[in-house]
Amino acid sequence: MSVDITDTRSPATVAWEESRGRLFGIAYRMLGDVGHAEDVVSEVGMAAIVEERDSPERVRSWPAWLTTVGVRKSIDRARHLASIREDYPGPWLPEPIATDQLPEEAVANLELLSITLLHLAEQLAPESRAALVLSRAFAMPAEEVGRILGKSPAAVRQLISRAARRLDLDREVSRPADPAALRRLVDAIHSADLEATLRALLADDAVYWSDGGGKVPSAFNPIFGAEKIVRFLAGVLTPELLDGDHFSRFLEVNGGLGLAVVHEDQVRVLEIELGTGGLIRGMRQVNNPDKLDHLGEG
Repeated sequence: MSVDITDTRSPATVAWEESRGRLFGIAYRMLGDVGHAEDVVSEVGMAAIVEERDSPERVRSWPAWLTTVGVRKSIDRARHLASIREDYPGPWLPEPIATDQLPEEAVANLELLSITLLHLAEQLAPESRAALVLSRAFAMPAEEVGRILGKSPAAVRQLISRAARRLDLDREVSRPADPAALRRLVDAIHSADLEATLRALLADDAVYWSDGGGKVPSAFNPIFGAEKIVRFLAGVLTPELLDGDHFSRFLEVNGGLGLAVVHEDQVRVLEIELGTGGLIRGMRQVNNPDKLDHLGEG
């Protein structure tokens, strides 16, 4: 007896299901928020169903159509979130996600995926961010990016160039942490002379950001300068936190390594950015419990 295994899904549905990982990778890099990125992917799927029902003849390539709609919806949402984040209590940092929870298409290229770069990309206008993400993370040529953004290839190249310079992407001014750097930080935190040992790891112009979202105690403003960072951390690292395994585990998040900071049975994430000579130039700690649901199994 033969079995009919004909795929009854529509072309738009098939294309959307095959494109979901790429769409999420674009939206997450644009928004720095897992839930909002997932919402964009769902909205694109619903828009595709409506488009296929009402005007299917207008779509020559469903993957291209889905990408275009996904990017434009991400730009609109980024503008909306920018106005909301103006009232965010304290520094806003991206929502971390365990690397193994990211779709394969989203991590095929790790460009613009770290917490550090997602945070820095917030300073870019949404269209500039989109051009940079599509070009650098998804190897999309300027002509194709231009069709999505409604700009000429020359204008797109200028957007990408300015955005890359703004984030210092093409200069070796910083790099993500490796296991040895994180281990040095853990050793400094547990050392008998915390202040001196930690100070030796920090660049003079290091900056520390802490995102509690108004939900848990955190530094309400960025802390600038190695001396101030050391004084702050020496004040908040209580004997209870320094005892045991509160700073002993590394996490694979956002395509790189972060340090798990365990406090009151809640895993928080600290990502460090290294500058020249291997000194720490940036520390970004996500404490907001609403942003810690995608770290994988503890």
